[in-house]
Amino acid sequence: TEDPLRKLVLLKYSDSNYTNYMEGRTRFHESDFSLEILNTSRQDRQLYEYIVSKGPEEKVWQIQLEVYEPVSDLSIRILSWTQANGSCTVTLNCTAERGDNVSYSWGSRDASTSGLCTRNGSLLHLSYPLQNASITCACTASNPISSWVVDFNSSECSYEQ
Repeated sequence: TEDPLRKLVLLKYSDSNYTNYMEGRTRFHESDFSLEILNTSRQDRQLYEYIVSKGPEEKVWQIQLEVYEPVSDLSIRILSWTQANGSCTVTLNCTAERGDNVSYSWGSRDASTSGLCTRNGSLLHLSYPLQNASITCACTASNPISSWVVDFNSSECSYEQ
């Protein structure tokens, strides 16, 4: 025969009494029957089951818990730049040092430059006339629990920005 399916029971509730098998790790709230996982970490990211037994019948709910590290320490790096025909062309890369499932987008706080700055993804290829020496594009890095925004200000066409 095959090995039986094994499950770790966190809490058992019966006849208005409960046993918390993970005392110090979980907290049961009798008022709403919720179970709180204390000091959540990535290792808690898994499938959980909530089982209610009444006589010969059993109802099972499956809950997938996702745990995310917040986005932090966002930076913009200039990958390349060229100056030609009165225009500046810059390639920027926006990256977060930490965070899970991070998505990136570019935008502008100024309506007049929004078309230049609007892109999805971490890379932005920005091309603008040199007389428009001051353009600000904002990179946003986000995940389901947090977001971080940092600006790129073009003061002149060079790596010295």
